Amino acid sequence: MISVVLADDQALIRTAVSELVSHTGGFAVVGEASNGLEAVDVVRATHPDVVLMDIRMPVMDGLQATEAICADAQLSATRIIILTTFEDDEYVLRALRAGASGFLGKGTEAEALMAAIRTVNEGEALLSPKATRALIDRYLSPAEPAPHRVPDELTLLTEREREILLLVGSGLSNGEIAAGLVISPQTAKTHVNRMMSKLGVHDRAQLVIIAYESGLLVPGRS
Repeated sequence: MISVVLADDQALIRTAVSELVSHTGGFAVVGEASNGLEAVDVVRATHPDVVLMDIRMPVMDGLQATEAICADAQLSATRIIILTTFEDDEYVLRALRAGASGFLGKGTEAEALMAAIRTVNEGEALLSPKATRALIDRYLSPAEPAPHRVPDELTLLTEREREILLLVGSGLSNGEIAAGLVISPQTAKTHVNRMMSKLGVHDRAQLVIIAYESGLLVPGRS
Protein backbone atom coordinates (compact mmCIF):
# COMPACT_ATOMS: atom_id res chain seq x y z
CA MET A 1 0.00 0.00 0.00
CA ILE A 2 1.45 3.38 -1.06
CA SER A 3 0.49 6.09 1.43
CA VAL A 4 -0.13 9.62 0.09
CA VAL A 5 -0.53 13.10 1.60
CA LEU A 6 -2.24 15.86 -0.40
CA ALA A 7 -1.23 19.51 0.06
CA ASP A 8 -3.26 22.14 -1.84
CA ASP A 9 -5.04 25.29 -0.71
CA GLN A 10 -8.03 24.52 -2.97
CA ALA A 11 -10.41 22.12 -1.24
CA LEU A 12 -12.03 21.12 -4.53
CA ILE A 13 -8.70 19.94 -5.94
CA ARG A 14 -7.86 18.03 -2.75
CA THR A 15 -11.24 16.32 -2.87
CA ALA A 16 -10.88 15.34 -6.53
CA VAL A 17 -7.35 13.98 -6.14
CA SER A 18 -8.25 12.24 -2.89
CA GLU A 19 -11.14 10.45 -4.62
CA LEU A 20 -8.85 9.35 -7.43
CA VAL A 21 -6.06 8.09 -5.17
CA SER A 22 -8.35 6.45 -2.60
CA HIS A 23 -10.26 4.51 -5.24
CA THR A 24 -7.14 3.15 -6.93
CA GLY A 25 -6.02 -0.22 -5.64
CA GLY A 26 -2.78 -0.17 -3.67
CA PHE A 27 -3.03 3.49 -2.62
CA ALA A 28 -4.29 5.26 0.50
CA VAL A 29 -4.62 8.96 1.37
CA VAL A 30 -3.34 9.34 4.94
CA GLY A 31 -3.56 13.11 5.30
CA GLU A 32 -4.44 16.46 3.71
CA ALA A 33 -3.18 20.02 4.18
CA SER A 34 -4.35 23.44 2.95
CA ASN A 35 -0.99 25.20 3.31
CA GLY A 36 2.71 24.42 3.48
CA LEU A 37 2.98 24.61 7.25
CA GLU A 38 0.12 22.17 7.68
CA ALA A 39 1.75 19.92 5.08
CA VAL A 40 4.97 19.70 7.09
CA ASP A 41 3.04 18.89 10.26
CA VAL A 42 0.89 16.25 8.54
CA VAL A 43 3.89 14.60 6.89
CA ARG A 44 5.78 14.48 10.20
CA ALA A 45 2.74 12.86 11.82
CA THR A 46 2.00 10.30 9.09
CA HIS A 47 5.37 9.58 7.38
CA PRO A 48 3.76 8.99 3.95
CA ASP A 49 5.49 7.39 1.00
CA VAL A 50 4.57 10.24 -1.36
CA VAL A 51 3.38 13.84 -1.01
CA LEU A 52 1.50 15.66 -3.77
CA MET A 53 2.52 19.27 -3.11
CA ASP A 54 1.08 22.46 -4.59
CA ILE A 55 3.49 25.40 -4.96
CA ARG A 56 1.41 28.49 -4.29
CA MET A 57 -0.18 28.16 -0.87
CA PRO A 58 -0.69 30.56 2.07
CA VAL A 59 1.34 30.67 5.31
CA MET A 60 4.19 28.63 3.75
CA ASP A 61 4.48 27.80 0.06
CA GLY A 62 5.08 24.35 -1.34
CA LEU A 63 8.76 24.91 -2.08
CA GLN A 64 9.47 25.95 1.52
CA ALA A 65 7.46 22.99 2.77
CA THR A 66 9.41 20.67 0.46
CA GLU A 67 12.71 22.03 1.80
CA ALA A 68 11.57 21.49 5.39
CA ILE A 69 10.41 17.93 4.73
CA CYS A 70 13.53 16.94 2.79
CA ALA A 71 15.79 18.44 5.45
CA ASP A 72 14.21 16.23 8.13
CA ALA A 73 16.28 13.04 8.44
CA GLN A 74 13.29 11.19 9.90
CA LEU A 75 11.41 11.78 6.63
CA SER A 76 14.15 10.56 4.30
CA ALA A 77 11.87 7.86 2.86
CA THR A 78 9.16 10.34 1.84
CA ARG A 79 9.11 11.44 -1.81
CA ILE A 80 7.51 14.67 -3.05
CA ILE A 81 5.79 15.40 -6.35
CA ILE A 82 5.18 19.07 -7.07
CA LEU A 83 1.70 19.28 -8.61
CA THR A 84 1.05 22.75 -9.99
CA THR A 85 -0.07 24.92 -12.88
CA PHE A 86 3.25 26.80 -12.92
CA GLU A 87 5.78 24.83 -14.97
CA ASP A 88 8.42 27.48 -15.67
CA ASP A 89 12.12 26.76 -15.33
CA GLU A 90 12.67 28.68 -12.09
CA TYR A 91 10.01 26.65 -10.28
CA VAL A 92 11.41 23.44 -11.72
CA LEU A 93 14.95 24.21 -10.54
CA ARG A 94 13.85 25.41 -7.11
CA ALA A 95 11.66 22.34 -6.64
CA LEU A 96 14.45 19.95 -7.59
CA ARG A 97 17.02 21.75 -5.45
CA ALA A 98 14.57 21.63 -2.55
CA GLY A 99 14.46 17.85 -2.91
CA ALA A 100 11.35 17.15 -4.97
CA SER A 101 11.31 13.87 -6.87
CA GLY A 102 8.81 14.89 -9.51
CA PHE A 103 7.11 17.85 -11.14
CA LEU A 104 3.73 17.55 -12.86
CA GLY A 105 1.16 20.00 -14.18
CA LYS A 106 -2.33 19.96 -12.69
CA GLY A 107 -3.67 19.12 -16.13
CA THR A 108 -2.02 15.69 -15.96
CA GLU A 109 -4.36 12.81 -16.77
CA ALA A 110 -5.44 10.59 -13.87
CA GLU A 111 -3.60 7.52 -15.17
CA ALA A 112 -0.37 9.50 -15.61
CA LEU A 113 -0.65 10.92 -12.10
CA MET A 114 -0.99 7.48 -10.54
CA ALA A 115 1.92 6.22 -12.63
CA ALA A 116 3.97 9.18 -11.38
CA ILE A 117 3.25 8.29 -7.76
CA ARG A 118 4.39 4.72 -8.41
CA THR A 119 7.52 5.94 -10.19
CA VAL A 120 8.78 8.22 -7.42
CA ASN A 121 7.82 5.67 -4.76
CA GLU A 122 10.21 3.27 -6.49
CA GLY A 123 13.03 5.81 -6.15
CA GLU A 124 13.03 7.21 -9.69
CA ALA A 125 12.87 10.91 -10.61
CA LEU A 126 10.00 12.16 -12.72
CA LEU A 127 9.42 15.34 -14.70
CA SER A 128 6.63 16.20 -17.11
CA PRO A 129 7.72 16.82 -20.71
CA LYS A 130 7.15 20.58 -20.31
CA ALA A 131 9.13 20.74 -17.08
CA THR A 132 11.94 18.69 -18.61
CA ARG A 133 12.15 21.04 -21.58
CA ALA A 134 12.29 24.04 -19.24
CA LEU A 135 15.13 22.50 -17.26
CA ILE A 136 17.16 21.54 -20.33
CA ASP A 137 16.51 24.88 -22.07
CA ARG A 138 17.94 26.72 -19.07
CA TYR A 139 21.24 24.87 -19.39
CA LEU A 140 21.31 25.08 -23.18
CA SER A 141 20.71 28.85 -23.15
CA PRO A 142 23.95 30.71 -23.95
CA ALA A 143 22.64 33.65 -21.93
CA GLU A 144 22.40 31.49 -18.81
CA PRO A 145 25.31 29.05 -18.70
CA ALA A 146 25.44 26.51 -15.88
CA PRO A 147 27.21 28.05 -12.85
CA HIS A 148 29.44 24.98 -12.35
CA ARG A 149 29.16 24.80 -8.59
CA VAL A 150 31.15 21.69 -7.79
CA PRO A 151 30.36 20.06 -4.42
CA ASP A 152 33.49 19.16 -2.47
CA GLU A 153 31.92 15.74 -1.90
CA LEU A 154 32.22 15.01 -5.63
CA THR A 155 35.82 13.96 -4.98
CA LEU A 156 34.48 11.13 -2.81
CA LEU A 157 32.83 9.41 -5.76
CA THR A 158 34.50 6.40 -7.31
CA GLU A 159 35.12 6.23 -11.06
CA ARG A 160 32.13 3.91 -11.42
CA GLU A 161 29.92 6.27 -9.41
CA ARG A 162 30.92 9.21 -11.61
CA GLU A 163 30.05 7.12 -14.65
CA ILE A 164 26.64 6.33 -13.20
CA LEU A 165 26.14 9.98 -12.21
CA LEU A 166 26.47 10.92 -15.87
CA LEU A 167 23.88 8.31 -16.80
CA VAL A 168 21.48 9.49 -14.08
CA GLY A 169 21.98 13.05 -15.33
CA SER A 170 21.11 11.87 -18.83
CA GLY A 171 17.74 10.71 -17.53
CA LEU A 172 18.31 6.95 -17.45
CA SER A 173 16.46 4.77 -14.95
CA ASN A 174 18.21 2.20 -12.76
CA GLY A 175 17.07 -0.53 -15.14
CA GLU A 176 18.48 1.28 -18.17
CA ILE A 177 21.76 1.97 -16.36
CA ALA A 178 22.00 -1.69 -15.39
CA ALA A 179 21.43 -2.84 -18.97
CA GLY A 180 24.01 -0.42 -20.37
CA LEU A 181 26.72 -1.32 -17.85
CA VAL A 182 25.82 -5.03 -17.72
CA ILE A 183 25.17 -4.99 -13.98
CA SER A 184 22.08 -5.91 -11.99
CA PRO A 185 19.36 -3.29 -11.35
CA GLN A 186 19.99 -3.73 -7.60
CA THR A 187 23.68 -2.93 -8.08
CA ALA A 188 22.77 0.18 -10.06
CA LYS A 189 20.36 1.23 -7.31
CA THR A 190 23.05 0.65 -4.66
CA HIS A 191 25.48 2.89 -6.54
CA VAL A 192 22.84 5.62 -6.86
CA ASN A 193 21.98 5.43 -3.16
CA ARG A 194 25.66 5.63 -2.19
CA MET A 195 26.10 8.70 -4.40
CA MET A 196 23.12 10.41 -2.79
CA SER A 197 24.58 9.66 0.64
CA LYS A 198 28.05 10.95 -0.28
CA LEU A 199 26.69 14.10 -1.93
CA GLY A 200 24.17 14.76 0.83
CA VAL A 201 21.13 14.89 -1.43
CA HIS A 202 17.64 13.58 -0.78
CA ASP A 203 16.69 12.42 -4.23
CA ARG A 204 18.15 11.29 -7.56
CA ALA A 205 16.57 14.32 -9.25
CA GLN A 206 19.12 16.43 -7.37
CA LEU A 207 21.86 14.27 -8.88
CA VAL A 208 20.74 15.57 -12.28
CA ILE A 209 21.27 19.15 -11.11
CA ILE A 210 24.73 18.29 -9.73
CA ALA A 211 25.71 16.54 -12.97
CA TYR A 212 24.99 19.70 -14.95
CA GLU A 213 26.14 22.34 -12.49
CA SER A 214 29.43 20.59 -11.80
CA GLY A 215 30.21 20.50 -15.50
CA LEU A 216 30.41 16.69 -15.55
CA LEU A 217 27.50 16.61 -17.96
CA VAL A 218 27.39 19.12 -20.80
CA PRO A 219 24.05 19.55 -22.63
CA GLY A 220 24.20 18.38 -26.21
CA ARG A 221 27.36 16.34 -25.68
CA SER A 222 27.22 12.57 -25.26
